[in-house]
Amino acid sequence: MARDPGITRRIGAQAARRAFNVRIFGEVIAELRRVTWPSRQETMRLTLMVISVAISVGAFLYLVDLGFSQIVALLLGN
Repeated sequence: MARDPGITRRIGAQAARRAFNVRIFGEVIAELRRVTWPSRQETMRLTLMVISVAISVGAFLYLVDLGFSQIVALLLGN
């Protein structure tokens, strides 16, 4: 009996996909080893900076929205 050529191709493609996934996983691990991770103090400082900027921008946008709502209320006569 002759072999079905589609079976070998399918097995070959599956093996190639697995090999590709394993290679990508290995490359990710190698790249993570080269990363310069921040210290705990630097992480805390940057986290506080992000939180303070977010609060500042939120307060600014709140005040701008409050001002525009007052202007619109005056224009509409409410």
